[in-house]
Amino acid sequence: MIERISPPGVAAPRGPYSPAVRAGDFIFVSGQVAVDPATQQLISGDIAAETRQVLNNVKALIEGCGATLADVVKCGVYLGNGNDFAAMNAVYAEFFGEAKPARSTVVTGFAVPGIHVEIDAIAYKPRVA
Repeated sequence: MIERISPPGVAAPRGPYSPAVRAGDFIFVSGQVAVDPATQQLISGDIAAETRQVLNNVKALIEGCGATLADVVKCGVYLGNGNDFAAMNAVYAEFFGEAKPARSTVVTGFAVPGIHVEIDAIAYKPRVA
């Protein structure tokens, strides 16, 4: 069974996609950027502040699907500037601690100006029968 999920209190999608999709025991979280869900505005600041907002958005979606960050098995991190890696990585480590998922990190350009970091995630959370 496939469910398209948009839990309350998360940033509204800015395009034709679902914020999260549950397919069986897997939860796929679309790439999240530094949008404040309360204002629906992109925040800007240093990369640490933006990464913290992005990961709070990922966490809210994962929890809205009944899982936790400890259930995340894979993340994709997309940075606009490779020089931001160390600061992003420090914040990322705060969120995942010892439950480190597999990860790819790519330096790329973004279609929307003002975005400096985007993170997507895949979690594994078996359904309770």
